Amino acid sequence: MVDLDARTDRLDAYLDERGLEAVWFARPNGFAWLTGGDNVVDADATTGVAAAGYDGELRVIADNIEADRLADEELPDAFAVESFPWHADSLADAVAERSPAPAAADFDVPGFEAVDGSRLRQPLTDDDVERYRELGREVAAAVETVCRNLEPEDPEYEVAAGIDISLASRDVDTPVVLVGGAERAQAYRHYTPTDAALGDYALVSVTGERAGLYASLTRTVAFDAPDRFEERHRAAARVEATAIRATEAAAAGALSGDDDDGEPDTAADVFAAVREAYDAVGFPDEWERHHQGGAAGFAGREWIATPDGDEPVRRPMGYAWNPTVRGTKSEDTHLVAPDLTERLTKTGRWPTHEAEPVDVAGIDDDPVELSAPVVR
Repeated sequence: MVDLDARTDRLDAYLDERGLEAVWFARPNGFAWLTGGDNVVDADATTGVAAAGYDGELRVIADNIEADRLADEELPDAFAVESFPWHADSLADAVAERSPAPAAADFDVPGFEAVDGSRLRQPLTDDDVERYRELGREVAAAVETVCRNLEPEDPEYEVAAGIDISLASRDVDTPVVLVGGAERAQAYRHYTPTDAALGDYALVSVTGERAGLYASLTRTVAFDAPDRFEERHRAAARVEATAIRATEAAAAGALSGDDDDGEPDTAADVFAAVREAYDAVGFPDEWERHHQGGAAGFAGREWIATPDGDEPVRRPMGYAWNPTVRGTKSEDTHLVAPDLTERLTKTGRWPTHEAEPVDVAGIDDDPVELSAPVVR
């Protein structure tokens, strides 16, 4: 169950700051963040079949097809559920008619301003963290179960299907499943599965979602990997380790060198450290070929770090950094909290190695334990 008091405290502050009477969420991750429930029927739709709102009271509006099911199966008792005839209104019009104004929404409602749901979802609450730990273990267990049984002749799409099934059995959805054999993983950064055989090695990159939370990881299985493979993977791992230590420093306001104001540093400060890391490991241009990841939580990435990113680096928060170096990738989802950093996507049954961050001013130089390739 979500901590509704923590949610409403955050929303009260938002409404006061903006001079609003209500705020509404119909995008699936916003709905899940506020309610802990699922408003998805059509996975292709950008908004769900119901909107969750707060105007001093917790409310959900849905058409009469969905209202009873949501009340019975998806929502805490604290939410009052209101329905409208499915043929009479759109969800947006129903919300506009029933909400006090002025108001904001994370979808297009006539006369409402837009709300940045991502900012409201950060940082994570204690109950979010506990559910995130469970999700991270489940995603890692499902992916690793499949990866331990891979063979060089396996087609990429069969591996992807096995991962889908393994995660579905744990009630986890799979918005991203990438499987790249050696040839395609070296050619492309997003190795969407094909009928190509894995060959000398395989990269498996997955994002799993449950109850609105997202966890991402990459696992590597080497059968007969080329000599350059180990060097490149180790380089990517050192970049990931640097990103993690830079995230810790940025969340404390120490990465930019100005930690006296009590404010966190930004995504751009972490990105600068990532660029330094690529230079230090001998692959200075690799950052240009793929995004490096960023904050995770109620989205695969709540934000992606860029050279000019002004997003504050919050804690406690999930972070999924995913540096790539020419056919290799190092990626797990970590929790960065004031008192600890922990790898969420772990089972204790996959090999790890210690990766040393590069020498960047302001960050801790302690090694970080990261997932290592399995050599078969």
